[in-house]
Order: sequence, then structure tokens, then C-alpha cells
Amino acid sequence: MSGDKTDVLRLPKKHASKIRVEPTAADGARLIREQSLRDAIAAGLIVVIVFSALWAVLSDLINRVLPWLTLLLGMLIGLAIRRAGRGLDWRFPALAALLAVIGALAGNIFVAATATAAEFGISTLRVLRAVTSMTWPEFFGEKITPADWVFALFAAVIAAFYAKRRLSRREYLAFRRWQEANDGND
Repeated sequence: MSGDKTDVLRLPKKHASKIRVEPTAADGARLIREQSLRDAIAAGLIVVIVFSALWAVLSDLINRVLPWLTLLLGMLIGLAIRRAGRGLDWRFPALAALLAVIGALAGNIFVAATATAAEFGISTLRVLRAVTSMTWPEFFGEKITPADWVFALFAAVIAAFYAKRRLSRREYLAFRRWQEANDGND
């Protein structure tokens, strides 16, 4: 033997640090620069538009409204904002929650417009173009129920949960080092 100490049992060290190179504050600064609120907004709006259209088509096909799909919308918005925005602070979950509520309302509007269009035998776009300021109180009074608001709020919570970026151990250490280096500069 060449003088090195080996573990007699040779069990793997599961709690030992696997980080070979210690992260620096510069690595944390790189994580901060990767954040993009603009990309997060764009991704969230794309999910809202596509999901609302698909929800309206599905509701038209099965001739039923599925309000619980709003919860799926919240999860999809959160995941899209996490992926596109790569956010580390409070702005990204707040944006996801806001877009989830807006998306829930937009989805309900598209579903109601699709049902109205089928009832009158016209296109959904024609119904949406015919909306006036007198239509909104009627819509919110008859079509949007308290259950829709509850689903929208739960979707907002789900979206906020999924929106924040998940960091690896190395990224978290780099972020903490950046915070410690900039703690006095706030």
C-alpha cells in the first residue's frame, strides 16, 4: 500500500460534497443576469392564448365546460415562466399568479364566446368582435360564478409555486455567495 488511507468498508459517502470547484460570486452574478422578465411575460401570454383556444375547442367538442382545466393552466403558466424567465426573485411567481388569473378569465371568455357562437351559428371571432362595454357586466353577472374565481385563485397559487427557478446545489451556493458579496451594496 502506498500510504493512502482507504475506507475499510468502502461504502459510498452519500453526504460528502460532490462539488469539485467551489462556486464564486461571479457565478451567482451570471445567474442573476440570466433572468428575463420579458421572456417570462412572452411565454406566459403564449400559454394563456394557446390554452384558452384549446380549452374553447375542447368545450365545444364535448359540449361541456371543464372549469378544473384552469388548474392545469396555472401549472402550465408556472412551468413556462420558470423555463423562459429563469427567475430567482419574487417577480416571477407574482407574474405567474397574475397571468393565471388573467388566463382563467380569458379562457372563460373564449369558452363562453364559443358556446354563444355555436348557439347563433356564427364564428367565435364574430362574437368576440361584437362585444361592447354593455356586454361585460352581463357576462360577469351570468357566466362567471364564484367557483370560477376559486379555480382562478387556486390556479394562481399553483402558477406561483411552479414559476420560481429550481437551483442545483452548485447554483444555490453561487447565488448565496453573490448575495453575501452584495449584502452591503443594497
